[in-house]
This record gives sequence, structure tokens and C-alpha cells, in this order.
Amino acid sequence: MAGRPREFDDKAAVDAAVEVFWRKGYAATTPQQLADELSIGKGSLYNTFKSKANLLSLALHRYSDRKLQALDDELDADGPVRDRIRSALAMLAGIGIHRRGCFAVNSVVELAGTAGDATTVPQQLFDRIEQAFKDAIVRGQQSGELAADRDPAVEASLLLSAVMGASVLARSGADAERLQRVLTGAVASL
Repeated sequence: MAGRPREFDDKAAVDAAVEVFWRKGYAATTPQQLADELSIGKGSLYNTFKSKANLLSLALHRYSDRKLQALDDELDADGPVRDRIRSALAMLAGIGIHRRGCFAVNSVVELAGTAGDATTVPQQLFDRIEQAFKDAIVRGQQSGELAADRDPAVEASLLLSAVMGASVLARSGADAERLQRVLTGAVASL
């Protein structure tokens, strides 16, 4: 006997879960709150997503995919490489968009020391962000826009650290001017 067909869109539910976890954090979000905010029954939540932890993993994957696409779009845009990097940093930190910081950074900070996708998915995102910055720096050095005597790997790590720090500052309520100073300083070192 076949079960009742689903009456919701899995992808839309994962998108909604990103917003819930990002706003409330993992520990503060109950399964019932997830079911309510995703507009599905608690049974459907478990039947579809298996567990709150699995839904967090799916949400982190979705968030990571979107951030990487947005990062690629920023770094591949027209204009000076330094401006593209500055714009990418601001986008990643959410400056001028929201005050929630980065969902991946927030998750790692909240769930540090735990095993599983809650920390591995964000780490993979951070690795890919760092590599994208390194590639942009190399292109900027090859075009003569950026100083050739800087180690691209070191500079990329510094940019990643700056965006992660700005994200934590944003989450703590720092104003946009302070966040922009952090990012401007990071780009100035290039």
C-alpha cells in the first residue's frame, strides 16, 4: 500500500530550514519549530529528512552551494581585481544585507567540537572560499594589479580570516562601518 503523496516541496523546505537555523541556531531550534516554519507535519519532517541533524546538513550544503556561486559571480565580474575581492568579502560577510553573519561560521562556532556535517560542510566551504581568493590573487598578480611579492596562499588565508571575523562581528551587532574597516584593511594588504 503506497503512502500518501507529499504535499510540499523538499527544496523549498530545505531553503526554509536554512533561514530557521540561521536565525535561531541549531540548539535553539526544536523539531516542532522546524515543522511549523516549514509548514509541514512533524511526521513528514522526520519521514522526509530523517532527523534535525540531517536537515541541518542539507541546509548547510544548500547554503554553501549558494555562497560559492555568489562568490564565483563576484570574482568573475568585470573591473579591477581588488574591487572584486572587496565586493566578494562584503557579500560573504553580509555587510549591508543582514546582521546574521555567515550561517556556516555561526554553525561552526555553535557546534565546535562535534562530529559530522555541521562542521565538515562549513570547513569544505571555507577551503573553497580560500582557494577562490587564492586564484583571484594569482590572476591579479599576473595582470600586475596586485603585488607579485605576496604569497597568494597566505593572502587568501588572511582574506578568509577577515571575512570570518567580520561575520562574527556582524552577528554580535557591529555596525557596517566597523565591518567595512575590517574588510578594507584586509584588501589593502594585497
